[in-house]
Amino acid sequence: MNTFKIILASQSPRRQELLKSLNYKFETLHLNIDESYSPLLKENQITEYLAEQKSKHYGEVADQTVVITADTIVWMKDHALEKPENFEQAKKMLFELSGNSHKVYTSVGFSTKNDFKVFTDCTEVHFLPMNEKEIEFYLSHFKPYDKSGSYGIQDWIGLAKIDKINGSFFTIMGLPTHIVYEYLENLTF
Repeated sequence: MNTFKIILASQSPRRQELLKSLNYKFETLHLNIDESYSPLLKENQITEYLAEQKSKHYGEVADQTVVITADTIVWMKDHALEKPENFEQAKKMLFELSGNSHKVYTSVGFSTKNDFKVFTDCTEVHFLPMNEKEIEFYLSHFKPYDKSGSYGIQDWIGLAKIDKINGSFFTIMGLPTHIVYEYLENLTF
C-alpha cells in the first residue's frame, strides 16, 4: 500500500494491532524516555508534548521514512489519570472513574526527514457505577497496569461498565486510526 518506510515508535500491543489492521507494513521500536512533564500542562498539551519528546528522542529520520509516536492520557476533574503503579493505585483510579465521565486524549506525532506534525483526538467516556467486587475482579483478571486510567476499553470493563462514548473508540485504545490513515495516505516526500 505505502511506498515509504513506517516506524511505529511504540511497544504498545494495541497500537501495533491497530496500525496492522489499517493494512500497513511497519517496524516497531521501543523508545525508553522520561515521560514526565510540567504540571502547567493540561489535557491535550500533555499528550502533544510527550508525542513530540518521543519524536525528538528518536533522532534524525531517514529519507522516505515516517516515524509515528503517540501518547494517551485519561483526563478527569482537572488532572491526569496515568498508568497505575500497583493494585491499590489502580483501584483508587477506578473508584474515581465509577459513575462519572472523563476524557481520553491521544496525540500522534509524525516525523519525516524535514517535518514534524502532531494531531490530537479526544473522546468522552461515560462509566456506569462499579462496586468494589467488580473493580477487584477486573484488576485481578485483566491487570491493566500498562494502561492510562487503569482500564482498557477493549476488555471486560468496556463491555460491562462503559455505557457510552462520544468520539472514536480507537482513540481510547491509544491510536486514532482515522487520523493516522488520513495522514499516511496523503503523505508526500
